[in-house]
Amino acid sequence: MATYEMVIGLEVHVELATKTKIFCGCTTRFGGAPNTHTCPVCTGMPGTLPVINRKVVEFAIAAGLATNCEITRNNKFDRKNYFYPDLPKAYQVSQLYLPICRNGHVDIKTTAGEKAIGIHEIHMEEDAGKLMHDPWIDQTMVDYNRCGVPLLEIVSEPDMRSAEEVIAYLTKLRQTLQYLGVSDCKMQEGSLRADVNLSVRPVGQEAFGTRTEMKNLNSFKAIARAIEGEYRRQVELIEDGGRVLQQTRRWDDNKGASFAMRSKENAQDYRYFPEPDLPPIAISQAWIDEVRARQPELAEAKAARYQKEFALSAYDASILTAEKPVADLFEKAAAACGRPREVGSWIMGETMAMMKEKQVLAESLTLAPQALSRIVTLVAEGKLSRQSAREVFAYAFDGGEDVDGYVKAHGLEIVADDSAYEAILAEVLERCEKDVAAYKAGNQKVFGFLVGQAMKALRGKADPKKINELLRKALGE
Repeated sequence: MATYEMVIGLEVHVELATKTKIFCGCTTRFGGAPNTHTCPVCTGMPGTLPVINRKVVEFAIAAGLATNCEITRNNKFDRKNYFYPDLPKAYQVSQLYLPICRNGHVDIKTTAGEKAIGIHEIHMEEDAGKLMHDPWIDQTMVDYNRCGVPLLEIVSEPDMRSAEEVIAYLTKLRQTLQYLGVSDCKMQEGSLRADVNLSVRPVGQEAFGTRTEMKNLNSFKAIARAIEGEYRRQVELIEDGGRVLQQTRRWDDNKGASFAMRSKENAQDYRYFPEPDLPPIAISQAWIDEVRARQPELAEAKAARYQKEFALSAYDASILTAEKPVADLFEKAAAACGRPREVGSWIMGETMAMMKEKQVLAESLTLAPQALSRIVTLVAEGKLSRQSAREVFAYAFDGGEDVDGYVKAHGLEIVADDSAYEAILAEVLERCEKDVAAYKAGNQKVFGFLVGQAMKALRGKADPKKINELLRKALGE
């Protein structure tokens, strides 16, 4: 298989974070009882007329600017004609001839180095509904809530040559869209879905092979497995004397294989023609400049600022800016307590460990910046031990905000009275006479054991520095 290389292009569908749908006033809120977020417009009832949502256009411009695209000043919508049960109009309003963004690129980094992945176009369109298969009653039901939810379809050039490059591209794209506020990109809710177009060719050959398309993959792991699986299938087929057919295929992640759904359609199969119910969109330079002026600080610029402003390493800055919700948590907590390095340490340590343990995504974090800031401050001021701070952090991670109240209610404050330390140390020295004798005979390792015994007796509420100081004094040093 090493004599073949894969050629990959992606079509990424992104649900936009508008409050209402692309052509009507229905909510875009995820969930809800089936067929309750609908109206005559988004279900395509005869006699209804669509009206473009201005915010959709602005989000498209913002995404185009952030991905180095040219903005098409005069663009329009087209009808894409096909029949699916979850699309009641029997056509989709999309853009073919004059998409809103063209000729961009996204820069990625992989183990092979840096590379620019070309973006052929970004176009606006409406989403279809969702089919609900019920094997128990052997029926398929339709939920039209998603009909008319605004989408951006981001079509890359066939520039990717490995699963690693695909994941790097998707990660960068997802990060950029989240920072822009264009989409929450929650793959588990279908806010970001990718169609993978893949072909293989002998290494050194310029002509592309016949491609297949795997539809609606919605996790990075599934995408990587689908790419490797389809690559193997195509190479084995060619080497066995077969021929790759241009198909739309479904990837079954449980079986680790793709299955043919239908022959792949081309643009002429959809009988595109200009959408008669929507006028062309004229985008002025002033409008583009207005959107550009509102563009937020993106991840790379933020990471560079963290290195300069907070003296963080390049690695730490990249980790803290990889996910926008994490960067927001860091900035707010650091601003509240004035200790950015300590906040960064807690986020990269305890926070990310607990996110992994509890399988919490960054966008679902309920850890309040004020709570994290207060924990960092109490530890820095010597009022809370690191051990006790971890207990308080577990409370805060689950959404608890009254850190001081929790510390007081559970008696976690560090003991401040010297007499309490002295009493505990006296008990430890009396109980550990042999260890004391060993220390005085020159066994320095015993000192750490004695400190540990005192800390244990004080149930983690001791100041280690004070324990060390008073223990040496008690030992006659």
